[in-house]
Parts: sequence; structure tokens; C-alpha cells
Amino acid sequence: MTTTRFAPSPTGYLHLGHAHSALFGWRAARDRGGRFLLRVEDIDPNRCRPEFEAALKEDLAWLGLDWDGPVRRQSDHMGDYAAALAKLAALGVTYPCFCSRKEIQEEIARAGNAPHLVAAGPEGPLYPGTCRHLDKGVAAERVAAGVPHAIRLDVSRACALTGPLTWDDLGKGRIAATPEILGDVVLARRDVPTSYHLAVTVDDHLQGVTLVTRGEDLFHATHVHRLLQALLGYAVPEWWHHGLLLNAEGQRLSKRDGATALRALRDMGRSPAEVRALAGFPGAPSGPIGSAG
Repeated sequence: MTTTRFAPSPTGYLHLGHAHSALFGWRAARDRGGRFLLRVEDIDPNRCRPEFEAALKEDLAWLGLDWDGPVRRQSDHMGDYAAALAKLAALGVTYPCFCSRKEIQEEIARAGNAPHLVAAGPEGPLYPGTCRHLDKGVAAERVAAGVPHAIRLDVSRACALTGPLTWDDLGKGRIAATPEILGDVVLARRDVPTSYHLAVTVDDHLQGVTLVTRGEDLFHATHVHRLLQALLGYAVPEWWHHGLLLNAEGQRLSKRDGATALRALRDMGRSPAEVRALAGFPGAPSGPIGSAG
């Protein structure tokens, strides 16, 4: 059975971009007689708010969407992420990173004087691997002493264990996984014992998601998630990265840039059908699936 999910972060009110993604996943499941799940990705305690979680559920219901089973809230499942992190550590593919963001930026700036030493990915310069080369004994002493640190994935070592990997995207076909494009990503943050990459991979596995529908802005992250699935022995879902709704300047809609919230549109007198149309899904929720390019 096809199982999809919509997994917003309660850091603000949902906007049309969220509506498009939710409708896309909901329709992908319902058209196949499958299940649509709602997950709340609330691992960031500094930005997530209960009122935004309540609001997103209300907005989705107002749009005419329903979901199956209980809502999974990430903050309630830190033990699941800790268990996965311990398994990765036992494989020897993680290491503690004591670098602050400022230190990383300074290291990249220093390497900038020798451009061939600066590795760049789709999201900018990659972590230079400073702590990857730290003596393990010294690293263990720092951890035991309570020095703040993150946990990173040693991508090179991980890829050596798994060998070549691929994944299937319903829109783009068979993709060769190249997780090195994002470098040694963080698996557990200094202030939170997990990260987006680890939590979403574990959640999709535990919830039995068979088709991951999400925006094309997360396409590159899928390379890393495929690697984590292989390391953890998880079943491999399919993916379907949909296009994004853009503003007048050609930028994707975002909370940070003040995209108009769904509840603001509702207060303006817009109907659910009108908002669904604005989100790229004209007609009733049972109409044909559509994606903004």
C-alpha cells in the first residue's frame, strides 16, 4: 500500500507552498488507495511553538485534507534517533565535531586563499573536515569532559561500507546517489540530539512511508538519506520531488520572507476551493493531481 506523509515544522503559519506540498502528498496517496500521514517536525525547541502546531492542523482540515492514524511529533521520539545514532557509531561512520559555526566559517575563509582546497556543494562550501582528523583519544576526552559538540557523518567512510547506491524518483527516474555533495552532514546538533537528516530518515522507516513526496529544494538531501537508509538497513521508498510555488521575484515561498499565510487568505474571505486553486490544485480535493513547476 502506498504511504505518503506531510511533515511541516511548527515554526510559523502554513502558506500556499505548504498547501501545495500537502495536497500533492495527499493526492498521491488517495489516488492509489493509500495512506496519508501527518508528522510534526518539531526538533528545534527555539523556533517551534505549540500554537503553530495547532494552527497547521486546523489549516489542513479547512483545506479539506484528512490524515490517517495519530500525528507523529518528533520531539516525542528522541529515543528512536538515539538508537539509530548508536548503530551508526558502532559502524564507525560518525565522529564528534567541536567546531562552532564561526570556527567553520573562519576555516573555510582561510582555505579560500587556496581555492582548490575549498569543496563546494549545492548549498555552498562544505564542512572542511577539521574534526574528522582529530585523534580519537583526544576526541573522547573532550566528549567525556562535556565539551559541546555535534555528531557528523563520515561520508567517505560510509560510502566505502555501502558501495554504490541508487534511488528512484517518479519525476526524474533512477538516480545515482552522490551523498558526498553535502559533505559530512550533522546527524546530531549541539543543542538537539538529532538533526533533520537523521530524524526524517528514521521517521519514514518507522512510519512505513513508501513514497516520499516533498519539494525539489530537498532533492539533494535525498542523496544523504539514501546513504543513511543503507547503513541502517532500512527499506528503500520511492521519491517524488515536486516543483515549488514561487513569488513575483521567482523565489520559493517561505515563512522567513513573509509568504501570505493560509489563515490570512481565509480571513480575506477566500474559500478552501479558491486556496486549493491558488496552491495549484483547482477543483475539489478529489480532482486530478497537479504540480507547480
